[in-house]
This record gives sequence, structure tokens and C-alpha cells, in this order.
Amino acid sequence: MRILIIEDDREAADYLLKALKEAGHSPDHADNGEDGLELAISNTWDVLVVDRMLPKRDGLSIIETLRASGDETPVLILSALSQVDDRVTGLRAGGDDYLSKPYAFSELLARVEVLSRRKAGPQVETKLQVANLVLDRLAHSVARAGQEIVLQPREFRLLEYLMKHAGQVVTRTMLLENVWDYHFDPQTNVIDVHISRLRSKIDKGFDFPLLHTVRGAGYSIRDSSN
Repeated sequence: MRILIIEDDREAADYLLKALKEAGHSPDHADNGEDGLELAISNTWDVLVVDRMLPKRDGLSIIETLRASGDETPVLILSALSQVDDRVTGLRAGGDDYLSKPYAFSELLARVEVLSRRKAGPQVETKLQVANLVLDRLAHSVARAGQEIVLQPREFRLLEYLMKHAGQVVTRTMLLENVWDYHFDPQTNVIDVHISRLRSKIDKGFDFPLLHTVRGAGYSIRDSSN
């Protein structure tokens, strides 16, 4: 991670720089608020570690300026001010977390790593592929062997769910709950009808089938070309 430390206490900053490097990260340092703000704005960081009391510009002013400009880089505030009101003020200024001094490095590192994961967010696959069948979630399109396949919204959702679980057996209950949002069996053949339509669109006319019925268990989409 690229981490910017804005801390005027040289001894504390040197300790953090050394410890973060040993933990495998790439930290940089500014010893006053103005230089810290300039570095924060002119570079891309995974996390900012900002002391609250700084020369030239205080830490909360730095955070408020960044937030006003649309910069959402996660910020961990360090401060000797540890009362509840102090922490609330820091968080309301735009800080994401607040750690009172003195602190243990292990706790600071854990908080920094949590903030970094929060920034990254969950990674969502935008394309799903099984053999030569490709589903593009962003374009809301499906193609097999380069040939476009037009699906109705429910068919698209059904195929998406099956491809998310490629190679696995998907039961009727799983489909009812996740594709139709039913938490009971409506005792209809709605699944069979949609599976049949989907199979005719993604398998008919191609060299090998992808959508399989697993008798007594459910359905599975898998590469059966081998």
C-alpha cells in the first residue's frame, strides 16, 4: 500500500516509516500540514495517516479540504486528544478512523489495512465465461462463439446465476430464491419452461451442450467439450 504519513513528531514519523516498510508497504512523510496537503493532492494514496495537531495547517483542515475537493482517500487520524468529543469532531471532519496516542503499531497497522480494504471494495466480475459462452454484466449481453444471443431479462438473470456457479449443481430451491425471489415452491413448471427456453438459445446449433439437467438434483452449466 502507498501510505502518506503527515506527522510533525520526527521520532514518531521515523518509527512509523520504518515499521510500515518492514510490513511491506510504501510510506512517505510530510512534517507539516501545508506540505502534507500538497503531497496528498498531487499523488495517489491508499491511506493517509494524519496527525491532528500540525504546524502551518492542522490535520482536520487537511481532511476537510480533501473532502471538499471530492478526494475520498481513507484517513486515519492520530491524536493525543482522546476524549469522545475529540474523536467525534475528527470523524465529522471527514476522517474514517481515529486512533489516540500513545498507540501500538500493531493496532495502527490493522486499522490501516481495514481502511485500505474498505476503499478497494468487493471485486465484482463484469464478465462470466464458460467455454465459448460469454455473459457481459455491464453491457447486459450474451454471446456464444462470437454469435450474439438475445435473452429476456429473466433468462439473463437465470443464465447469470448458473454461470456464477459453473460446474456446480444448482437446485430448484436455489433458483427459486435467487432468480425468482420466491422463498417457497409455487408448485409450477416456471423453472422447467425457462430452462428449456434458455437451453434452446445457448445450446441449439452449437457443437456441444453447456446446460445440463442433473436428474433428481437440479441443473448445471459446464464445459462438456472434452
